[in-house]
Amino acid sequence: MTIQNDFKLSMAAIAASLLVAACGGGGGGSSDASPAAPASGASTPATPTSPANLTTPQYPSDSFHLAAFNLLNKQRQQCGFPALQENTALDQAAAAHAQYQATNNTISDAETPGAAGFTGASYADRAAHFGYTQNNGVGGVSGGFYTNATWTEAQYGEQAIYGLISGVYHIFIAIAPTTTIGIGKVATTYNGFPTEWYSMTLANYSAVKTNVPLTFPCQGTTGVAYSAGGEMPTPPATSGNWGTPVAVAGNVTDTIVMQSGSMTDSSGHSISLQVLDSAKDPNKLLPPYMGVAYPSTPLSPNSPYTVSISGTINGTAFSRTFTFTTGNVIG
Repeated sequence: MTIQNDFKLSMAAIAASLLVAACGGGGGGSSDASPAAPASGASTPATPTSPANLTTPQYPSDSFHLAAFNLLNKQRQQCGFPALQENTALDQAAAAHAQYQATNNTISDAETPGAAGFTGASYADRAAHFGYTQNNGVGGVSGGFYTNATWTEAQYGEQAIYGLISGVYHIFIAIAPTTTIGIGKVATTYNGFPTEWYSMTLANYSAVKTNVPLTFPCQGTTGVAYSAGGEMPTPPATSGNWGTPVAVAGNVTDTIVMQSGSMTDSSGHSISLQVLDSAKDPNKLLPPYMGVAYPSTPLSPNSPYTVSISGTINGTAFSRTFTFTTGNVIG
């Protein structure tokens, strides 16, 4: 089976007025699939009058949206990051951008004025267009992928999240210090199989707990992708697929410096990790409050790994040691 992924990420460093953008995404399949044909008949929905956060998500039970929402929240909350609530205005903004991508046969964080389905140039512009007026930081991620097999909607939603959280840069969605989300998805058909176009808008800064830095994955995390590839820009020191990345995150006013990292498998074999922070990142995409450590080659599926990482947060030394387990998943 072929999986072709293409993701774009826009990370608003909330409360710091810093915009970071990364393009790419996890992808374990070959690149022989062609893009889907553009969708037709896109329109600009009307602006809602009373956008709201929903205590209980209202996505359909068997939908891409609910599967993505539940998996992302499960992974975030297990590691101490804020839970996300569905927001109806952000849902509409994300849905409109997913349709924009399908209509224009493109994957992009931005929209071009005058193009079919245009509702706003940026995630913040589109959120405001649909009635989200809180000026407390808005960012997002958009992408699409094609498979030459038909999955359930829930499988497509989960694959989108697994792809994002296995990216060295896209893992930001697992640690983003935000509390609201909107999810939109449109499907088109290529060669008899679906191409999934999606967008997720995140907003509303919330401080992380005081025991920072936190990590994702963390102690007890299971099922994460053991291999990922296709991210743009390409993560440093990789020449193909890489293994499960580990993100380290503080609050947005913190500065993290990564010093060392290693993983040990169940046989005692030690794997050296590449370490990145805002100063070391040649692509200048990581915000100061985030670091990443990752193996430059894939791990093994369904296997436990013990992580040891060290660095400083605001000049004070920290170290973290924990065990997570991969799944039989390629991001």
